[in-house]
Amino acid sequence: MKPLRTIEAIIAPPPAHMVGDGFRVHGFFPGGKIGKQRMSPFFLMDYNSKIDFPPADNPRGVGVHPHRGFETVTIAYHGKIAHHDSAGHSGVISEGDVQWMTAASGVLHKEYHEEEFSLKGGAFQMVQLWVNLPAKYKMTAPKYQEIPNATMGKHLLDDGNSYIEVIAGEYNGTKGLPPLLLQSTCKMQN
Repeated sequence: MKPLRTIEAIIAPPPAHMVGDGFRVHGFFPGGKIGKQRMSPFFLMDYNSKIDFPPADNPRGVGVHPHRGFETVTIAYHGKIAHHDSAGHSGVISEGDVQWMTAASGVLHKEYHEEEFSLKGGAFQMVQLWVNLPAKYKMTAPKYQEIPNATMGKHLLDDGNSYIEVIAGEYNGTKGLPPLLLQSTCKMQN
């Protein structure tokens, strides 16, 4: 097994900003101290640090907006996130789950706090990565999948207590689910 890399830097989060009324995010890249060329094929990471939302009758979130030519990968740590799009896809992810949307040729979608979570309120935390698609896949049909935490590969580390959750791809023989287009999008490097 290859050794894990050492920590290169600890970067303070940039100021938070609201996306719609349901996502208070820190935009770690693009911009800031992390160079764009080092992150390819990832070109955006928004981290919604843990925040408590009070109960609400109307789900908070971001309204209908377009995406094209890339994929969004959303990981929920606390709370529940709902998704609907113009290609007819919808779903809800909760703690530990992943939502993988391939916008490709273009899709309108909205994402928001799931209705039951909104009514109760509570802790909310998530991260979203935007993954660029190779030119040959940018005009394919939009796709959507949920990856429940229970289906992710879990690679136990040498200490016998820690593990790596493999969402997609493979780590030292432990496989995640086949992603929509990841096999051709990028090769993950250890």
